[in-house]
This record gives sequence, C-alpha cells and structure tokens, in this order.
Amino acid sequence: MANKNASKEFGVSQVAENLSTSMYLFGIGSGAFFAGPLSETVGRNPTYLVSTFCYLFFVLGSALTPTFGGQVVCRFFVGLFSSATLSINGSSVRDQFRPVKRAFAFPIIAWANVAAPMIAPIAGGWIVSNPNLSWRWTEWIALIISSLAFLISFLFLPETYLPLLLDWKAKHLRRITGDDRYVSEHSESSSFVGRLKHVGPLPAKFLTQEPVIAVFGGYLVLLYVLLFTFLSGFDYIFKETYELSTSLTGSCFASIAAGATFFTLFAPGLYSWARWKTEYVRGSSIEPEFRLWPAIVAAFLLPISLFWLGWGDQQNISIWSNLGACFVFGMVVIAIYVSSYEYIIDSYGDHAAIGLASITIVRYLVAGGMVMAARPMYRSLGTHWTMTLLGCVAVILLPAPLVFWRYGKKLRLKSPYAKSPEK
Repeated sequence: MANKNASKEFGVSQVAENLSTSMYLFGIGSGAFFAGPLSETVGRNPTYLVSTFCYLFFVLGSALTPTFGGQVVCRFFVGLFSSATLSINGSSVRDQFRPVKRAFAFPIIAWANVAAPMIAPIAGGWIVSNPNLSWRWTEWIALIISSLAFLISFLFLPETYLPLLLDWKAKHLRRITGDDRYVSEHSESSSFVGRLKHVGPLPAKFLTQEPVIAVFGGYLVLLYVLLFTFLSGFDYIFKETYELSTSLTGSCFASIAAGATFFTLFAPGLYSWARWKTEYVRGSSIEPEFRLWPAIVAAFLLPISLFWLGWGDQQNISIWSNLGACFVFGMVVIAIYVSSYEYIIDSYGDHAAIGLASITIVRYLVAGGMVMAARPMYRSLGTHWTMTLLGCVAVILLPAPLVFWRYGKKLRLKSPYAKSPEK
C-alpha cells in the first residue's frame, strides 16, 4: 500500500516501484534453495535464528535507504533471509506432530502464512494515509514486530530436528561413558556442501518428474500470483471502481484474511475426522489422499470466486459482493495450501522438505515476475478480463485434487522419492 508514496519519493513510476516487491519474492525463492539443506545440517533452530537476525538488518536498511536502488537491494535480502521461515516451517510441523495431530496443527500454521500477507496491507493503508507518518513507518513497524518475535524465539524456540537431537544424545553418551561406539547417522552424513551438491538438482527433478509437485505447485503459483498482484489489483478492483481512499482499499484485504480465518475454525473438525478415519489408534498413520478433501471442495470454489470478483466489479453492484468473493477466495487459498503441504509431507516422508522447497522456489519466483506485470495487465485488460483469464486457468486445474485422490497411490508406487503406500 506504500507503493504510490514510495514511488513519488524516489522519483520512479508505480510499476518500477513494484520491483521492490518482486525482488522480495525473488529473494524468498532464492533462499529456499539453501534453507532445507542448511536446516538438515545444523538444525532448524540455528537456521531460523541466524536468518531472522540477518533479516532484521535489511528491514532496517529498507526503512533508512535514501535511494530506490538501495531499497531494491535491501528488499531482495529481506526476502532471502526470511525464506527459511517460509521454506521449512512445514518440516518443523512434521518434526513435532504425528500425522493425525497435524490435521489440527497445520491449518493454524498455514493461517499465519496466508493471513499475514493480507493483514499487512490493512495496517499499511492506514499508515500511509496518516499525514503525520511516512511510508517508511510500514518498515519500522515490521522491524518492531519482527524484533519481538526474534527475541521470543531466541529465548524459547526448541530444536526439533530428530537426527540432530539423536546426534546430541550420542555425544552426551560418549562423554559420560567414554564409549566411542555411540555414533549417530547424522554425524556420519554429508557436510552442508555435500548435502547441497546432492540436494541441489532435486527441486528441478521434483518439478519435472513428480506429478504431485508439478500440479500442486501450479495451483500454489496461481494462488500466490493472485495474492501478490492484488497488492496492485485492489487499486483497480476497489479504489477506482468505488472511489475508496487508500486506507479503505487496504482494509478490503481483511475479507481475504477473514476467509482464511473462517477455514481455520474447521481445524478441530478435521482433527476429529482424522481420528475417526484411523479408528482412534494412537500414533497411527493416515493415507495422504485423506488430506485432499479441502482442496477437492476448494477447487470448485476458486474459479467461482475469480469470475465473481471480475464481473461483480461494477459501480452498480454493491461493494459487499466483491468482498464476499474475496472472502471465498481466502477460504480457497488456505484450503489448497493445507491440502498441498500435508499431502506432500505424507507422501514424501524424509524427502518432504525437498518437495516443499521445490514448490516454494517456483511459486515465489513466478509470483515475483507477475507482480511486475500486474499493473500493466490490469490497466490493459481491465479487471473483468484479467480475472476471467485467471479464472480459466483455475478451471483447467480444477480436476487435479480428484485425480490425485483417485490415482495417488499408483503414482507414489512409480515415484523413486515418495513413500510406498504400504509403509
């Protein structure tokens, strides 16, 4: 929401100022390549803490930089160092929760990933509308909140990566017994550079050879393209059509966050359903296809919400109609996010981190490119046809969850990386 004010201060167009958002997304996509191997070498905790510590300095740089070039560089490194949190949080959930309990825990984690980017423009809209505050206060507030989160994490965040915990236990036993036979597999595995050489080509292999990753990656690419192009698109969907102020335009993002929150309220129901599905057996596994039900329903709602938003965007139609479409879109985003991540975690087991990193890389790199095209696209095609184009892509992807629900077991049998259905 600070795009207009920042572009005026730096003397560039609003399209050029979108480069700061694009570079942030490119940074996330680039950092995801390293976050997985690093977390599996030194552990989740150091990866989170060191990357977040570096992230704080570049947020500070974004708030202080006097030049457009400085802002673009700082925003790239903000994304690069924030990528660890976005890339490996799914793996951290897998570390801590059994398959059935993840049905309750993961929607809550997903809510933070989906709702937060929608809550930020609400605050940003009111900040930039305040004549006593500059657009730089959006960066200062992000720095204050992030610093508090870092301090809490530094004091209380535990290590969750099991191979590393076993390595610590083996070291402790060697120290108190003097017996060198206590050795963990982790200590004998490759170094970070060795892991990177091994893991580096895998995201490309997953994206090209694993149908699950390719299709759900495509879904998430579409959703994240929409989420981040809405930062520009809402100027055309709400601000121009209904002549809203910047602050009220930012507040319209609350409808997407509300939809995501509404879905999260079903987490206890998903957990109870998972327990019933496993006949209440403690610690039992669950078929990955069970995770697809939210996406199966959401797949039908996605094109509906996009066509609704596109063709309901008219002055003679109440603004509440468009807000309703955004509410449905918010439910769709988190439903597909939860299904995709949980299905990949259950399907790929120890390779899940690579699968999730593959999707993270591609969705943020593509979304970063589309952010630059957002304003020209909305300006040339108009809201109606932009949403229609994206809605048609959603229609093409619509059968995907049902296909995987029907044929997922057979596909996993053919995959060299997926867990066997019998395991």
